[in-house]
Amino acid sequence: MEDILINWSPQETRVAVVENGAVQELHVERTLERGLVGNVYSGRVVRVLPGMQSAFIDIGLERAAFLHVADLHDAGSTPRNHHHDAANAPAVPIEKRVFEGQSLTVQVIKDSIGTKGARLSSQISIAGRLLVYLPQDEHIGISQKIGSHELREQLRARMLALVGTAEEGGGGGFILRTNAEDATDEELAADIAYLRKAWALIRERSFKSPPASLLHQDLSLVERVLRDLAHERTQSIRIDSKMQFDVLHKFGELYTPSSVQKLVHYSGERPIFDLYNIDAEIAKALARRVDLKSGGYLIIDQTEAMTTVDVNTGGFVGARNFDDTIFKTNLEAAGAIARQLRLRNLGGIIIVDFIDMVREDHRNSVLSEFRKQLQRDRTKITISGFTQLGLVEMTRKRTRESIARMLCEPCPVCEGKGQVKTARTVCYDIMREILREARQFNPKEFRVVAAASVVEMLLDEESQHLTGLSDFIGKPISLTAEPNGWPESYDIVLL
Repeated sequence: MEDILINWSPQETRVAVVENGAVQELHVERTLERGLVGNVYSGRVVRVLPGMQSAFIDIGLERAAFLHVADLHDAGSTPRNHHHDAANAPAVPIEKRVFEGQSLTVQVIKDSIGTKGARLSSQISIAGRLLVYLPQDEHIGISQKIGSHELREQLRARMLALVGTAEEGGGGGFILRTNAEDATDEELAADIAYLRKAWALIRERSFKSPPASLLHQDLSLVERVLRDLAHERTQSIRIDSKMQFDVLHKFGELYTPSSVQKLVHYSGERPIFDLYNIDAEIAKALARRVDLKSGGYLIIDQTEAMTTVDVNTGGFVGARNFDDTIFKTNLEAAGAIARQLRLRNLGGIIIVDFIDMVREDHRNSVLSEFRKQLQRDRTKITISGFTQLGLVEMTRKRTRESIARMLCEPCPVCEGKGQVKTARTVCYDIMREILREARQFNPKEFRVVAAASVVEMLLDEESQHLTGLSDFIGKPISLTAEPNGWPESYDIVLL
């Protein structure tokens, strides 16, 4: 059974999904940094780039957003929610489909990152509790997580009957979400009506609003708790804000009546996250090392291209022989890794390096346990078996930024490298720099301003080399320590 805890403040909302006393998922949304994905805008084309087959669209943000030709809606084309290769891409170039000054209704599908603007699509989709509505398509899709072929066909037939045709006042495409598997016809019909009403409102606003206007905003994190996170296994949804509790109660009565009875206003004196020590779990989710109960540990490294997870036995020596020690460590690691992927929200390509196992049955058991643990994940996952190098390759769909990327930034000292030069290395850098400067300039004295640890080494272990350099260039070299200086930072002042 699960409990959902919501810690709300005007500047930040934090949500924790707790299962059997252990935190499984963390969600954070900051008011000033709220993502734009799902928002629908009335955009204006400001520039078309035939060479990139893309266009820049003004939607009222600081930077123009980006629209690629593959994300332009074309009647009869495959919805973007379904995979299609380059061979199926539209043949008509973008310069013949849009023009500068044109108004387009567009939706953000990827937030702006760094210097890149948001990515857009003109294929609109609106998410409901059970369904995703595709107003410009006629496709009926079923979530890949609903595995039974017979059930998928039954759901498709039911949806076709409920949706109706355009002539009957219906039409439009729908995708059934995973939590629609056991939904009744009444629940599906209610979601269909809600989504069509939302689209009608967007259409009405698009006719009345000037370019660069927001037409539809996706739900806040608090509201998405009821739509996306709550399900039949959820015991309670506790929120520590009476104001947000009332908002959520009204929203739930309208859209998710089955979840309203699970809502609880928490008014205890202790902060709600202290109940399950969640702040400590957040700190652990930002750490590189994850300790296992057996004494083994994981090392998790997140890079631009992929995330790697390395399993180590550490101090675990409890089994009778070495093979059993490795097997038991890998079994425990399988569950821990599955939890860490959800907790940290790691997406993209993930490589898991379990400890090498000699026996085939051990490898099969570990892989089977890993797949079993991953079944709890709401996010789509594709996992392969062991490669020839003994690695497990998998992908996990990116739904939002990872916890580390959301809460942290690269270290200003090491600039994200995770390491800094030793004091001795910086000493030698300084000496080489002084030698270069001495060949170009003729000052009376060279003054070195560096971190205290570097200055200490120059005065102690490297004093002989520094004296030799001073004699060689024929100039005195003085030292000044910066008590709070960065280890690699130094200045050479010519006096």
